[in-house]
Amino acid sequence: MRKILTKSQQKSKERFNQILVGLVLIFIMILSVLGYGLVGRDSSKEEKIIFNGIEFKKINNLWEIEQENFKFVFKYNPKEIERVNSQVDYFDSYYNKPLYISSENLEATEEIYQNMYSFVERMQKACLNEEECEGDLPIKNCENNFIIIRESNNSRITQNQNCVFIEGNQENLVKLTDDFLFKILGI
Repeated sequence: MRKILTKSQQKSKERFNQILVGLVLIFIMILSVLGYGLVGRDSSKEEKIIFNGIEFKKINNLWEIEQENFKFVFKYNPKEIERVNSQVDYFDSYYNKPLYISSENLEATEEIYQNMYSFVERMQKACLNEEECEGDLPIKNCENNFIIIRESNNSRITQNQNCVFIEGNQENLVKLTDDFLFKILGI
């Protein structure tokens, strides 16, 4: 059973509760300012590397560069991947043209979308043949700019006409995709 309080006791209790809540809020605000200040200092120490004369900056665990008036973002920098010996067309062959993609790896697909959407006409998922096609996707061939990312026992990047095949084990597909992007940018 609750104790009956006089009006002055109720006001005192309300005032105490208001002061307590105010002090807690002030304490939280002070901690927030201190935390922001400390985090800001840590993030100002950005990591940088130079590779083939290009500066890579690590921001939010991604590597960024500016090239050809575009900003590119990679999960890995060129020193973190094993480069695959291959020949692919450069950046110009994709510029302002439609790009089709078929992929078995979501992260690798995101890496392509994130880096190529700003300089291609449009990007769209597609299939290379009807047998492997799921859903209502268009069937494209190697006359179109087409990137196919799929699992394989061998790590390789090959180009057949306008089709680029990025193949490797599941763990390396993002690294291979970054290697492909470095190649088309001439890095």
